[in-house]
Amino acid sequence: MMKVILASAIFSVVSVSAMAAGSSAGYGNGGLLSRFDPVVAQYNQSGELFRIEGPCQSSCTLFLAIKNVCVERSARLLFHAGHNRAREITATATNHLMNAYNASLRSYLVANKAMETLAFHTVSGGDLIRKFGYRECPKK
Repeated sequence: MMKVILASAIFSVVSVSAMAAGSSAGYGNGGLLSRFDPVVAQYNQSGELFRIEGPCQSSCTLFLAIKNVCVERSARLLFHAGHNRAREITATATNHLMNAYNASLRSYLVANKAMETLAFHTVSGGDLIRKFGYRECPKK
């Protein structure tokens, strides 16, 4: 029992420190929307800077909803329609994703039908900055 409690405590510390790092690193492969929403809420409440870096696919793109988000030019964001656990596209999940993006990115994704299929549509960090008005991250 003590080992379980200790392992749980260590996992909690690791999870909190990963979130405290203020980066999409470790979240790049996406996953359930419910894993990402608390991170967005935490950073919107704290106002801390959050960096999108490296590959960021699927639910990871929800981090664009963070008020104090920045994007590294070298980042690659991969967009697709939202879906349920059975990988069936749903309007609810797709709208949840789309609501995380600014108006110009939403328009681009709609015009290019990127949110109608499960195929990835890649947008570079550089394009997010130049074309869609997201802020570039300060140098580390």
